[in-house]
Amino acid sequence: MLSSRQLPRLSFSLLNRGCSSSASQKLQADRLEVHVDRKLTIPTVEEQPNLRFGHTFSDHMFKVAWKESSGWGTPQITPFGNLSLSPAAPALHYAVECFEGMKAYRGEDGRIRIFRPLENMKRMNNSCRVSRLPEFDGEEAVKCLKELLRLDKDWVPSAPDCALYIRPTVIGTEPHLGVNASCEALLYILTCPVGPYFKDGGFKPVRLLADPQFVRAWPGGQGASKLGSNYGPTISPQKEAERQGCTQVLWLFGENRQITEVGTMNMFMFWINKNNERELITPPLNGLILPGVTRRSLLELARSWGECKVTEGEFTMADVMEAKKENRLMEMFGAGTACVVSPVGSILYNGEIIDIPTMESGAYMARKCHKTLTDIQFGRVKHEWAVDIDE
Repeated sequence: MLSSRQLPRLSFSLLNRGCSSSASQKLQADRLEVHVDRKLTIPTVEEQPNLRFGHTFSDHMFKVAWKESSGWGTPQITPFGNLSLSPAAPALHYAVECFEGMKAYRGEDGRIRIFRPLENMKRMNNSCRVSRLPEFDGEEAVKCLKELLRLDKDWVPSAPDCALYIRPTVIGTEPHLGVNASCEALLYILTCPVGPYFKDGGFKPVRLLADPQFVRAWPGGQGASKLGSNYGPTISPQKEAERQGCTQVLWLFGENRQITEVGTMNMFMFWINKNNERELITPPLNGLILPGVTRRSLLELARSWGECKVTEGEFTMADVMEAKKENRLMEMFGAGTACVVSPVGSILYNGEIIDIPTMESGAYMARKCHKTLTDIQFGRVKHEWAVDIDE
């Protein structure tokens, strides 16, 4: 066992718990333990673009256990390996868990950066609150993440369009059955080098299946939280989309076929609205939509450009079809951490293929969003959103 460098004080605070708790549940950073064991083979630059998403993991992971009775235990960076937990753990039975998705990027200058990490920690705390899991200080969690990334820095790919995916996760681990708040939990972070999200590569248009029988989220539900229970039920619709020759599901809601999300991404449409205005529109955060970090970033960037109206508002399949018929529809694209920006080429809806002119129109907005965001992430443009792990 090796002691890590001294890190700033790390504290995780307990909020809104279902279990009884003491007033103070804290963890001292000087207790961080680092166990180094380099046994895995780092993919070569030539291999990196062909890496399947989420199939190759780096040498180490971060983990720290929590108990209602004593708070956060000793934080550890350990060799990547299996977890040991009770078969009665609520994460296995009742989906008492939540997770995040982030990336680390190696810039052309060789430096490694993470993108707006505190936004992911804020969202994860919201998900913890929903599941009655322990919340934590996001700034201190990011310090632990930086230490993990410094240790496994050689795993951050250097090939174009590749990155190190980061998966923070909190699971309920109490060894008892019963639908209740878990009085034991585990926070862990694993990382994996990844190539392009879609098998056919980078910036290529996708076909979507829009079928009203498939509903991802509904009012009063937890569609705005990143919970495993929101993702497992989407597997069957995704397989049906693939069976019909589509890449992803375009999630609809309600009798008016409101567009919500696409696959695991937020959806954007660039069009001429009925007031003859050039508009970039994305569904609002009305409880049906995950508040994506990429989504928020693109909205802030687009507003700063001042090139068009930028709106968070509802739009439907009828709006899309009418705009297409009247030649007002220019682009549609999904946006998220895994894919960054994914242009839409067509939608299969009610047995009809609706061609979306994203690429035919030049994909101006989608390309600008993609380039601006990746320039920041890879350090080609200096920006406060890109956090250097050594600073």
